[in-house]
Amino acid sequence: MHEYVLVLIVAAAVTYLATPFIRSVAVATGAFTAVRERDVHKTPIPRLGGVGMYVGFVAAALVARNLPYLGNLFKDRQILGVIAAGGIVCLVGAFDDIRELDWLTKLAGQILAAGLMAYAGVQLLSLPISGTTILPTPVLVTFTVIVVIASTNAVNFIDGLDGLVAGVCLIANGIFFVYSYLLVRDTGASSYFNLASFIAAVLIGVCLGFLPLNWSPAKLFMGDSGALVLGLLMATSAIAITGQIDPAIIDQPDRLGRSQLLSAFVPILLPVVIVLLPLLDFGLAVIRRMGAGKSPFSPDRKHLHHRMLDMGHTDRGAVLVFYAWTAIVGFSMLLMYVFSVYVTPGDYWPGIVFGVAGVIACLVVTFLPTARRRRAPAASAPTLETHR
Repeated sequence: MHEYVLVLIVAAAVTYLATPFIRSVAVATGAFTAVRERDVHKTPIPRLGGVGMYVGFVAAALVARNLPYLGNLFKDRQILGVIAAGGIVCLVGAFDDIRELDWLTKLAGQILAAGLMAYAGVQLLSLPISGTTILPTPVLVTFTVIVVIASTNAVNFIDGLDGLVAGVCLIANGIFFVYSYLLVRDTGASSYFNLASFIAAVLIGVCLGFLPLNWSPAKLFMGDSGALVLGLLMATSAIAITGQIDPAIIDQPDRLGRSQLLSAFVPILLPVVIVLLPLLDFGLAVIRRMGAGKSPFSPDRKHLHHRMLDMGHTDRGAVLVFYAWTAIVGFSMLLMYVFSVYVTPGDYWPGIVFGVAGVIACLVVTFLPTARRRRAPAASAPTLETHR
């Protein structure tokens, strides 16, 4: 565990120290986010912050390479493929931050990065559904590329408020780190040090290091160079943990959570749940735009964070609500796993109860500004008196 803590601290420190320099580069190169009709900020803000985040990721990887246990990850080419793929999407995003690329060019870069990772071995080996579903390799590779592209764009789509993406990814990866660490241990792996947990730990550090400069009012945006890297790495950790589940273990649920239902579905449910908010926004945007005859990547002002602002939330208030949704949904799923494994076999109810209570609380907070605005006119309306 101490090695994970070390790479987390390195990632946070390097990202925090690198971002002011990156901000100067962004100013010098004119990499500003101009104020557009759909934007929330009122003045142009420099971007390219994702370059500093990627530098933090690489620095943590270099430190891990020389550690006794995490260093074993570098014995195969998977981690090198992840670093190279991250570099590709960071470079594509940086060009977009400076000169704005067309969506087809950005998509081509994402496909190239996802294909490179799949070639390096980061791919789904099987799907733990109803036992084990093993598909032909070309199908699994194609599905891997689709998952990476969906996650990458989903994270990019919610990048619309100060601190939103960095905070959501921080919470999501915190939950996912605990989950992946416990899951690998419970499957009887010889080492608790694995690619999925390593990436999650590094992303926690990267987001911690970047958030102080991105918190409202932001001094620096991560831009596409950051959102694309975060989305790709989160997809990578989910694919890595799913691909590492031994099919023989899935078919023997007593070794994984001692519950048939949980052992069959948790390896794919929680990785999806922690990015549920970005995926929901991404899916709604694609349906909305294609339904209007537009490109799914064409911009508009109808994202979830725009709707939150229209409901009456402040910038910071909307961000905190998104944090709460991410924490409640992800943590309830984690509780289902923890209770069913370590407390009472097959007992999901503590996680379900926590999730239901949390969702109700989040719904109340989400719609509270709307309810207040509806009551305000009624309270201010003149009262008619009746004289007898």
